[in-house]
Amino acid sequence: MLELQNVSFQVDSENGQKEIIDSVNLRIDERFVAITGPNGGGKSTLAKLIMGIYKPTAGKIIFNGVDITDKSITERAQMGITFAFQQPVRFKGITVSDLITLASAKELNTSQVCNYLSEVGLCARDYVDREVNESLSGGELKRIEIAMAMARGTELTVFDEPEAGIDLWSFKNLISVFRKMYDKTNGSIIIISHQERILNIADRIIVIADGKITNDGKGEAVLPELLGTQSATDACTVLKNKVDME
Repeated sequence: MLELQNVSFQVDSENGQKEIIDSVNLRIDERFVAITGPNGGGKSTLAKLIMGIYKPTAGKIIFNGVDITDKSITERAQMGITFAFQQPVRFKGITVSDLITLASAKELNTSQVCNYLSEVGLCARDYVDREVNESLSGGELKRIEIAMAMARGTELTVFDEPEAGIDLWSFKNLISVFRKMYDKTNGSIIIISHQERILNIADRIIVIADGKITNDGKGEAVLPELLGTQSATDACTVLKNKVDME
């Protein structure tokens, strides 16, 4: 469904051109794909290349057989790609209900909007008519953006660290949202994350460091390596113990 062919991305630096993404080749059609790795390794840059926020300096991006390398963010959105930012933006003068309705591309009644808000752990009556401005915390904005992604229901959704700012909302509910999105779209969800409990549900884990893919495989094979355990069962035990301690 999504294919990156020898994709590179460079930026200007004091020492000349700096390689942020270096000749990445990927083909993604799994249900849940987690991209992880050290800070500054290129994870978020790769996500923005997929959405069209950045344009590759080399290589091609193919979506459902169509070369989208030169297509705009709007064109990619129309083709069925959604991107959820690590730091959601604010829209003064627009209500939460307005945003979710716009995201769905169809008329939604208040009850339908409230259902999306409830899915992400927000009390609907407290948020449906609120303006998306400075009165909302980063965590509230993050949940609203996830609700928008659910409402859009596109074939490919890319989340950049969706767990950021939602500490008071259980990861069990967040993971449930991802599964419901997949059931609705039968597409792919790419999640940029360091959170082990999110990595634990991934069908595939891609590790990026210094702009290159350093590990790529089924979650059950890659996760134990990341956690320094011998098997997926051991990795799950580590995760469970960490959850019990929190």
